[in-house]
Amino acid sequence: METNTISLDAAAFPDKEAKMGLPVFDKNISDDDMDKMADNAMLASNFLKAISHEGRLMILCHLASGEKSVTELENLLSARQAAVSQQLSRLRLEGLVTPRRDGKTIFYRLTDDRPKQIMEVVYDLFCRTD
Repeated sequence: METNTISLDAAAFPDKEAKMGLPVFDKNISDDDMDKMADNAMLASNFLKAISHEGRLMILCHLASGEKSVTELENLLSARQAAVSQQLSRLRLEGLVTPRRDGKTIFYRLTDDRPKQIMEVVYDLFCRTD
């Protein structure tokens, strides 16, 4: 039984600014394209694992509207500081949030636009009521 694979050429790997649909299926995928696809799958899997916890998802949701202190996040989530810090640590390890210290207060913000883009999709799929 023959299986289809995805054909990935240079157009399938645009820079971050470009938008495109899914790649076209093709049986003649090159080894380089297959390696690139496997690398991208690993990155995507790690990203999805990082946001797959309810607490981390809620933190990202709150940070999508702007920088917040750990104390603000504790209050917004009605969670203890240790629990919030643990989830922030995982998000920081995955490069999704960036800390900033101001005296004794630590603030967090999204590192880039990826989490916000995902949060918008999640909101549209699960939260939007209209």
